[in-house]
Amino acid sequence: MKKALGVLVYTAALTLAIPAGADVSDLSEMRDGDMKKLNIHSDPKPAGTSAFETFEGETLSLADYEGKWTLVNFWATWCAPCREEMPALSELQSELGGDDFEVVTIATGRNPPPAMETFFEEIGVDNLPLNRDPRSTLAREMAVLGLPITVILNPEGQEVARLTGDADWASDDAKTLIEAMIAD
Repeated sequence: MKKALGVLVYTAALTLAIPAGADVSDLSEMRDGDMKKLNIHSDPKPAGTSAFETFEGETLSLADYEGKWTLVNFWATWCAPCREEMPALSELQSELGGDDFEVVTIATGRNPPPAMETFFEEIGVDNLPLNRDPRSTLAREMAVLGLPITVILNPEGQEVARLTGDADWASDDAKTLIEAMIAD
């Protein structure tokens, strides 16, 4: 009960403290828990422009997501921390995904499509895309040097934050931070 009340008060305080149009770098003070690992850039950075593909082989780019906040998670079937993190990303998409926000997952490197499907089936994820970057072209362009790496893009398609390693994206801390971003 105390924790729930604390989260409610914390969320209300954040809502009042972050005016519309605020710079995302202003959110740095909100980071708590796993979100302390989130590096919020003082100035937006260009995102990668290289193409990646859907599970079915259709070509996409990060520009296809402009107009909404996008959390892009680079992962691989052989990545143990990815296996731990993906259900939390699924929960985040279920709770906050929509017209203003979307979680986009991109398996980078050699990830056979059947192994990608099995990975998601084994961890019970059915609401995230099985996108692929088989030659790691986008991952290299975006300096993804380990996995998992998560970047947050603003509606203009610019990288505004990056987290190296896994995180509990379903935590109250993560949801509060994402909600503050998309309310901006």
